[in-house]
Amino acid sequence: MSNEVKKPVDTEATRHEIGELIAKARAAQAAIENYTQEQANELVTAAGWHVFKNREALARLAVEEGGFGNYADKVSKFENRVLGTLTDMAPVRTCGIVDEIPEKGLIKIAKPVGVVAALIPVTGPDATPPVKALAALKARNAIILSPHPKTRRTSEAVVEAMRRGCEQVGAPADLIQIITQPSIKKTEELMRQADLVVATGGAAMVKAAYSSGTPAYGVGVGNSVHVVDDTADLDDAAAMIARAKTFDYATSCLADNAVVAHESIYDELLRRLVKAGGFVCDAEQKERIRKVMWPDGGHIPTIDVIAKPAAHIAVLANVSIPQDRSFLIVEETGVGYEHPFSGEKLSVVLALYRYAGGIESAIAHVNEITRYQGMGHTCGIHSQNEESILALAMQTKTGRVMVNQNLNEGAGSPRNGMPYTLSLSCGSWGGNITTENVNVRHFFNLTWVSRPVAPRSISVDSVFREHIAKYGD
Repeated sequence: MSNEVKKPVDTEATRHEIGELIAKARAAQAAIENYTQEQANELVTAAGWHVFKNREALARLAVEEGGFGNYADKVSKFENRVLGTLTDMAPVRTCGIVDEIPEKGLIKIAKPVGVVAALIPVTGPDATPPVKALAALKARNAIILSPHPKTRRTSEAVVEAMRRGCEQVGAPADLIQIITQPSIKKTEELMRQADLVVATGGAAMVKAAYSSGTPAYGVGVGNSVHVVDDTADLDDAAAMIARAKTFDYATSCLADNAVVAHESIYDELLRRLVKAGGFVCDAEQKERIRKVMWPDGGHIPTIDVIAKPAAHIAVLANVSIPQDRSFLIVEETGVGYEHPFSGEKLSVVLALYRYAGGIESAIAHVNEITRYQGMGHTCGIHSQNEESILALAMQTKTGRVMVNQNLNEGAGSPRNGMPYTLSLSCGSWGGNITTENVNVRHFFNLTWVSRPVAPRSISVDSVFREHIAKYGD
């Protein structure tokens, strides 16, 4: 046992350090509080451009520092997230009068929330900061990031790029700041002093955000489940599953964790998944991988396998696979703590389930898996049967149901209308306040101006007539 005496946390020093960041943020935010929509648009475009043009260097740093994901996909992620977020926000009004409803006598005026505290996960130090910061700036806020200590240099570099963008258009650089020596205590103090918290990360981080006393948007545990029924285009299904599972080595919480396939197409889907780069583990190989992924027997995978290539995981597990294999497939039947493959894996490992019968059986599988982990997050379906698609959407507790798509597209895509984000909330099912993709709309307050209109007819008869006619007094 070490005799080293740990230095006590200086609460007053922490409060002072964070207080200085907050003070600079408030001064910077006051300077843009009355920006016009045109000025706000120019500001976010400049900040986004400076990230975009440096995307290759930032992607390289992210891989070198954190060891998660891969360079090519991170470059692509910067491109997609920055361009998509700016495109998404372009038509959204965030300054002054943003909506008028004359027939109701209503006008809505957007106003900034102030200083935003943004919590950045270890697996998302690269694209998460600009997605949050651009939304904050568009709504005329300042933002302070609390990065993960393991990947803080990447987040610092992204912040520095955006600060240069602010200066380019004459806005204060301190609109975007970062805690340079992050710690749990500093993050807690930041959340306490800010006006709004947007927390992306693990369950403990999100719980701390909701307990901070500051209004907060959080995310839930990811454990996306993808149904493939007997009407699916199997080539498309296999390609979409493989793409989501392998993109940036599954750093996204949206990437397929489990696939539930109808028994009639199970073998053919498996064959096509192998053709798409999958390696099917036998029972012994599956057990070796389980021991490597959860060495303590818990339900959270070890960091040694998170967002790593399939070959790396195979070497750790002493499993021999061909060099061209990009993800691992384990066939599974059970769900719950004793079956860790049924949970979120944050790795290029896919659990494959077989179901028989109609869509109700698939829905039962999805609900059982997400009840264990992932309640409120995301599911998907490859199907040509509209009744089955609607049944899945109606009968699962998920905030997003992705139809005939790559599940990563749930965070926004040129192919759909989902708001671009990297903060995917899960509603009351996942302990969050909303099921929405957290986007620019969540970064400003609305003042409602109400004027009198012609009175509506509200009477006992109009409200209760049908009830009385059916049930009597």
